Amino acid sequence: MKKLRAFKFQLRTNSIQQSKMARFSGCGRFVYNKALAEQIERKDRNERVIEIDYASLCRSLTQWRHAEETAFLAEAPTHPLQQSLKDLGRAFTNFFAGRAKFPRFKKKGMDNSFRYPDPKQIKFDEINSRIFLPKLGWVRYRKSREISGTIKQVTVSQAGDAWFVSIQTEQEIAAQVPFTGSAVGIDLGVAIFATLSDGTTYASEFDYRNYLRRIAREQRRLASKQKFGKNWRKQVTKIQQLYKRVRNSRLDFQHKTSTSICKKHATVIVEDLNVKGMSSSAAGTLENPGKNVKAKSAGIVGRVSPIFHALHVVTQRMQIVMRREIFLRRGSPCKLVEKRQWAFH
Repeated sequence: MKKLRAFKFQLRTNSIQQSKMARFSGCGRFVYNKALAEQIERKDRNERVIEIDYASLCRSLTQWRHAEETAFLAEAPTHPLQQSLKDLGRAFTNFFAGRAKFPRFKKKGMDNSFRYPDPKQIKFDEINSRIFLPKLGWVRYRKSREISGTIKQVTVSQAGDAWFVSIQTEQEIAAQVPFTGSAVGIDLGVAIFATLSDGTTYASEFDYRNYLRRIAREQRRLASKQKFGKNWRKQVTKIQQLYKRVRNSRLDFQHKTSTSICKKHATVIVEDLNVKGMSSSAAGTLENPGKNVKAKSAGIVGRVSPIFHALHVVTQRMQIVMRREIFLRRGSPCKLVEKRQWAFH
């Protein structure tokens, strides 16, 4: 059975390479926004907005690259720009299928990334921890593990002041063989992060309130600086570093917790929660405002969805069964396992 897997490394770039990567991601954002603006103009002229034809957009991209006012697009590699158009086409497809809202313009400085879809253009020098990217040349990366499988595509993204490379590979793995073992239900909460049906509890080891106080202090300093000045940009970078520490600490705790659970049990049962609905009910309405909204929203939105994703990743890698049950009546996954233990073997 073939399976896709990603390997993510931090790039060790110099100032020239960072400048080029920022320009490449900016060109991709420009192409995305320009194509979206043309569709919005068609909509304003009461013309029917249809799903974008990727081939016609690629022809338009060729014209934009040769036009005088958009000649800067020729500096960026062609394939990442085409991938931006493909992302826009996928966004329109999701919109017409009712799975997403109408596509929005991309903002500068938000989710800077670009993608190389052709593995033939990518070269690796794992001995010296280098990767060759078109129009960037050889770029060093922090090698933390070996890359296995056949390379499918490479994505370069920015997080704070650092750039990362994500290498997607395809590899052959043995088919998942069902096996019997202990089943466990997970009940997530606010005071205690997770309670298992066997009585095990996982308390959040990461207290981010200290970071929130530091972030609030740095944001007050940011407000007193001239916007877009050098000191303002330095302060923004400092705040981004604090947010990155919070994110990395949360991910570290979630993946360690999910791995610990999956190593001890063969079947993991979680509740299929409507996170969006729970967060809206916590906020309440104008007539009946919610109580303790801050704590509830942090416990629901900031903790439930990420741990579900972490459990899904670990169960797929370790070939563990993960089931999401919908509870229409009062109850929890822990009670379900206690009452119907026989159903999961």
